[in-house]
Amino acid sequence: MDSLFDIFGDALGNVSYQPHLIDNYKDLKEIELIRNEREKSLSPYAMRTDKSRGRRIPEDPCSIRSPYERDLGRIIFSQSFRRLRHKTQVFFNPMNDHICSRIEHVIYVNYISTIIGRALNLNIDLIQAIALGHDIGHSPYGHTGERVLNQCIKSVDPSLYFEHEVHSLRVLDVLEEHRPGEYGLNLTFEVRDGIVAHCGETYDEFSLTPYRDKTEAEVSNKPEKDRTRPCTLEGCVVRFADKIAYVGRDIEDARRAGIIGGNDHVSVEAAKRLGTTNSEIINILVGDIVHSSLNRDEICMSRENFEAMNEYLNANLNQIYLAPKIVTYENMVKLQIEAIFNAFMECVDDIEKARASSNEAISSFAKFYMKHPEPDCPPVRKVVDYIAGMTDTYANSCFDELYRV
Repeated sequence: MDSLFDIFGDALGNVSYQPHLIDNYKDLKEIELIRNEREKSLSPYAMRTDKSRGRRIPEDPCSIRSPYERDLGRIIFSQSFRRLRHKTQVFFNPMNDHICSRIEHVIYVNYISTIIGRALNLNIDLIQAIALGHDIGHSPYGHTGERVLNQCIKSVDPSLYFEHEVHSLRVLDVLEEHRPGEYGLNLTFEVRDGIVAHCGETYDEFSLTPYRDKTEAEVSNKPEKDRTRPCTLEGCVVRFADKIAYVGRDIEDARRAGIIGGNDHVSVEAAKRLGTTNSEIINILVGDIVHSSLNRDEICMSRENFEAMNEYLNANLNQIYLAPKIVTYENMVKLQIEAIFNAFMECVDDIEKARASSNEAISSFAKFYMKHPEPDCPPVRKVVDYIAGMTDTYANSCFDELYRV
């Protein structure tokens, strides 16, 4: 069989090549040709790059990377992505280096969703951009921090809310500095949708079919507690992978932390069906999803394994997330975030005075507030933006700076 360059070599050979230029017409056409040929072989249900709804602000194409590859690069090189390594997944401030952090969870989701997506012949570039960006706006202290920030913002304005999926999109659309003085990463519609619709905390989803008619307003103005499906099959893969990534790993970490022991927190039937280790659970669930979803315009799993997974998820909720040790730490986190929130809300009344403060926590907040990329948004939103961007470590030191005597 002739190669692409044998077939199109004469036409491309007449295009001048300027090696000192990063972007040149010949490179653009050759790589575009390779990509288009590769995407022709994708599943008929996959999202093809040339069908993307594009960016809110149009950009010239890159000669090497697809739009989704560019999105991936912008995400992983952002400061918000770097901070994930010091943010809680489930267990707060672990002394054990083998306890999962938020960035590890993101890497696991990326791996699991890539395996599923490749087996189903979907667009891997899109899957990886969604997976690696899906938790980029997560608050410090995991879901406890998320719940407390939601309570804080509603205490000032009940019409506002904080959810990590929506805040992840806000970070990427508004808060992340792309270049000095330029905010927002201007990602593609499909990546933005996959991130804002990724929620893996819904336990009753047996299958997901893409909501391909989704509008920009439904992405950028998602209502509170909305669980609308992603608009691509690739986004549906990441949403399932989010569950798979944490169900077994949280059990592994809970055993390591001494919160649970053995395999007696689920029924014998569930343990026999899914296994008792993180690797067994991942292997079985990934294989089930691939088998159940192959050549279909949906992502699903068998009813039996779905029910077993839900048993694990509910057991984790009752025996790990609500364990006395975790709840005690959550109470401390609640007091700490509320105290930081109240201190910064007081600063808003005289932000110039706050900027001149000798207290580093206050002056740093004031600088962020004064250069906020949305100057007209409510002050409480700016306060929550700042706290949500903190790592656990910085939130601890900020609390100490504010309240030590």
